[in-house]
Amino acid sequence: MSADRRFVPMTGERTTEERKLEMTIISGLSGAGKSEAVATFEDMGYFCIDNLPPQMLPRVADLFALEGSRVDRVALVFDVRGGKYFEQLGEALTFLRDSGIAYRLLFLEASDEALVARYQSSRRPHPLSQLSLLEGIETERNLLSALREIADVVLDTSNLTPRELRRRLEETLLSEELTGQLFVSLLSFGYKFGLPDEADLVLDARFLPNPHWIPELRLLTGQDAAVKEYVLERPGAREFLDKVADLLRFLAPRFLSEQKRRVVLAIGCTGGRHRSVTLTESLQALLASEALLVTSVSHRDLEKYG
Repeated sequence: MSADRRFVPMTGERTTEERKLEMTIISGLSGAGKSEAVATFEDMGYFCIDNLPPQMLPRVADLFALEGSRVDRVALVFDVRGGKYFEQLGEALTFLRDSGIAYRLLFLEASDEALVARYQSSRRPHPLSQLSLLEGIETERNLLSALREIADVVLDTSNLTPRELRRRLEETLLSEELTGQLFVSLLSFGYKFGLPDEADLVLDARFLPNPHWIPELRLLTGQDAAVKEYVLERPGAREFLDKVADLLRFLAPRFLSEQKRRVVLAIGCTGGRHRSVTLTESLQALLASEALLVTSVSHRDLEKYG
């Protein structure tokens, strides 16, 4: 092993013999679906870190292996956004192998045509944007070719929707994680930004008064206590949550009997800032003790407000 001291492990009492740390490394081409992949792992209960500097990988592994750590499943994303540091990933993976720390490597790729279409749709620059888009993609393929060769699973996402990618991951790397539970992704959104394509069920929260018209609440969000109190104290708000919770309790065993293990329930309001945010988070709290349901919350449009 190299004597490079960047990879000296942290001190502390390790418990890898007693508690197996499950580590998944996610990499691949920019635009191939890494964000959707890490969201899928996060929904499955993994502790996820996106764009971690590779030289930190051995220390992260050591940290989670220390006695008292409650993290036993980790998913880490590495890609060319790391710049010159990305070149150290191979050395970091070698350290893990030499240290007896098991990991699996997921590599996502897509065709040039699919990647170009996705970048044109999102209007986001390629991380190698000093070149033309196609030249950037070609350069990235070359940089990642050695990593692709050692991957445990290579997924081509060219013809996969985000939902299909989630399902493919569930059928491969996450198949052992699936239990007799329904995974419910609770998503808030704003109607003025369009309906979420991934939603299985869509509910409209615009029957409640809009906090936007209350001056002292306008610049707050549904995560702030004052907005939560305002929304939940409106007539019908708590009854709405109870009825939606009852609906999910009713659907859960029936979905599971049909081998449907994931449902995306979207709740929308006008801008996706106040009512829908409060309701999705309150619904998750209401369902926390349900044995058949595993819930996660995301807010599609909240970041649009800075």
